[in-house]
Amino acid sequence: MMLAFPMWLISLRDLQYRRRRFTIAVAATSLTFAMTLLMAGFSATLHNEVRRIVDLVGADEWIVVEGTSGPFTASTVLPGDTANGVARINLQDRGSIKASSLVLLHSAMRTPQDRDVNVIGYEDGGLGQPPVTDGRRPRSPGEALLDTAFGIDIGESISVGGRRLEVVGAADGITYYFGTPTLFVLLEDAQALGFSGRDLVTTVAVEGTVQSLSEGLTALSPAQVRTDLERPLANGTKSIDLISALLWITAAGIIGSIIYLSALERTRDFAVLKATGAPNRALVVGLALQAIVLSVASAILAVALAQLLAPLFPFGVEIALRSYVALFSIALSVGLVASLAGLRRAVTVDPALAFGGA
Repeated sequence: MMLAFPMWLISLRDLQYRRRRFTIAVAATSLTFAMTLLMAGFSATLHNEVRRIVDLVGADEWIVVEGTSGPFTASTVLPGDTANGVARINLQDRGSIKASSLVLLHSAMRTPQDRDVNVIGYEDGGLGQPPVTDGRRPRSPGEALLDTAFGIDIGESISVGGRRLEVVGAADGITYYFGTPTLFVLLEDAQALGFSGRDLVTTVAVEGTVQSLSEGLTALSPAQVRTDLERPLANGTKSIDLISALLWITAAGIIGSIIYLSALERTRDFAVLKATGAPNRALVVGLALQAIVLSVASAILAVALAQLLAPLFPFGVEIALRSYVALFSIALSVGLVASLAGLRRAVTVDPALAFGGA
């Protein structure tokens, strides 16, 4: 006997009949999916801010003390005239390489509020000058450029490490170490903050290729610097990935429970369909369709939820396009896996139940 309605239409009608349960399931699953998007955004931000801060300096090579893992994570220092020595040793026929001293520190702001801050001290006209979103770069000691994440207006005074600074400029997106905002000052101010005014630096940024170095120094590539800067983030990113996996499992559990309950309540429906000639594969396709519709609807709502929730977090959330693509791909997989919850119930039902049999 031919079926009066196609199986896909019967499955959609069943979802419409149980729309209240379906709506609750979509709401719960979409929140779970939204959290996976936010977790992906957190992880992307951690890696993107590392890339941005290294690229901002614009160095082809970073000179540090031999044996140092990297300029951002180590506390080793170099004499202040190291940059001149590197440039002098590496004189070339067409001129000299460009070598600029940098001081990279972690400090704390006390005024107008207590807050951790990254400090980058640079030479005026050298490598490592900050981008400017508003105002200007520091041109004399006692001036600073802040990340816009501080929320401090140009012209205000701040206190960092016991030193008063006037804010003359602002830049956007110059953070590292889990979103800690960055403060740019001239080299003299950074040396005063970190080394009590002594002529020391933490690294020398080089534009060009270093042919030789003095004993005790080594050159790191930008890729090596990025790898070293990401090293302290490893545990954080692993935790984020674990939480994301648990959220996917939770989503599959929510959808699977809904499909299983639906299969239990539709036992007599399955028996009628079988008695009228519906093969087992048609019942399986119907359950899979319901699970996929629930998953995709949840994914669509999750995109909107993630956009609404992202600005509420103090840490930046950068959700890449590939994360949205991955969401829908995994949502389809979750739906298919969840549909297995009602599979056995559908294929083992006795057609005799359609006629009141036991």
